[in-house]
Amino acid sequence: MSLAVLAYCVAPAAAQQSIQTAFSYNLADEAPAAAAPAEEPAATSSCGCAEEPACGCEASCGCEASCGCDSGCCSCGCDDSWGCCLGDCCLGDAWTLDSCIDPCDCCDHTIGGWVGIGYYSDNERLSADPGDLLAFLDEPDMLNFDQVWLYAEKVAEGGACSAGWGYRFDMLYGVDAQKTQAFGNNSGSWDNSWDHGFYGWAVPQAYAEVAYGDWSVKVGHFWTIIGYEVVPDTGNFFYSHAYTQYNSEPFTHTGVLGTYAASDCTTLYAGWTLGWDTGFDQFDGGSNWLGGISHTFGDNVTVTYASTAGNFGYRSAGGSGYSQSVVAVADVSCKLQYVLQSDWVTTDGFYNDPNFDAQDYGINQYLFYTLNDCWKLGGRIEWWKSNTVTGEATSFYELTGGVNYKPHANVTIRPEIRYNWSPTDLFSTTTGAPFNNTVFAIDGVFTF
Repeated sequence: MSLAVLAYCVAPAAAQQSIQTAFSYNLADEAPAAAAPAEEPAATSSCGCAEEPACGCEASCGCEASCGCDSGCCSCGCDDSWGCCLGDCCLGDAWTLDSCIDPCDCCDHTIGGWVGIGYYSDNERLSADPGDLLAFLDEPDMLNFDQVWLYAEKVAEGGACSAGWGYRFDMLYGVDAQKTQAFGNNSGSWDNSWDHGFYGWAVPQAYAEVAYGDWSVKVGHFWTIIGYEVVPDTGNFFYSHAYTQYNSEPFTHTGVLGTYAASDCTTLYAGWTLGWDTGFDQFDGGSNWLGGISHTFGDNVTVTYASTAGNFGYRSAGGSGYSQSVVAVADVSCKLQYVLQSDWVTTDGFYNDPNFDAQDYGINQYLFYTLNDCWKLGGRIEWWKSNTVTGEATSFYELTGGVNYKPHANVTIRPEIRYNWSPTDLFSTTTGAPFNNTVFAIDGVFTF
């Protein structure tokens, strides 16, 4: 086994939380849309393009009583009655913990969270053994509390002539915690030793924020802006994660990140952090740039470029590196959405081996179709190539299909089937487990 392989096997792979500027699937912060008037004239969007008229459950949208809309709350959308064939989708308002703590909405602070519980038949690759920390789904054939999450926040809202302040604090308990801890730290610092068995605790965010006009600045411990998929269950369509998300992207950073809304269509990001996956600590001189740009073309396409450059700390064994992600989100129609993501990472060191030059490449494609507010279909296909698993450049693939079903405004159920394969048997030679496998997984997420 090469030093690179050994380093890979003794350290959890780095990962991320994406910016998701165009595809917001955050169930925790999701609010029901206001009912649209029966007829709404076309308007000009802030990006200078004509918007489509709002379309709810009016007869003009092909949603007459004959397709189950006589109750007035069937969510069909556009001129497609497929969703109505599944019956009415009357979710109503989600219950929130904050509504009990502050029923009169007098406070600008918010407290909330979610609980994610799931089952999967086999290890999500690149994991081969139970609890090896080489993928999120590494405790197969049992029911796991993946994420028991609680957060508190105040959104920083600054006006044109005044500043506003805010903060965010997140705490996580579950089998996902050990993969989300600041494992880029020196041993025993921040949260990277709060474990007991396969479970543990993590504090993935703890930052203060100031906003003024079009500017906002975060200082502290926060999610990365790299990539598309995220750590929280409430931010992803799929239960399982892409290879790129877990292996080629950071999860968190500690440092400073500024955001500037240059226009209604363009947002700029620039900051400095103490390497990858650190929590108020600096490993091996970690110091890197973090930034990017997001731009919306018309009303239907958003492209986000994000990068890190410099010393990634633990991830690059104190050496220099560069990474980038490009995410394009296209609304093909009001129900169909396509996402294309590419990742590239190159470093002069890799975890415990400062002499190993690591190279990762990846392309992910997603397709989502919304039937109605209760049902959504999705598919993902991925190619990921890296020399960090077997010691030489090897391609890995996965194909995933799944459904999101919301039986209640606070509950989402996510069944999926995933097939992993690789054209070589180097993974089997290295780990003793076949890479090719089919995994059935299902989880439920309850938000509050």
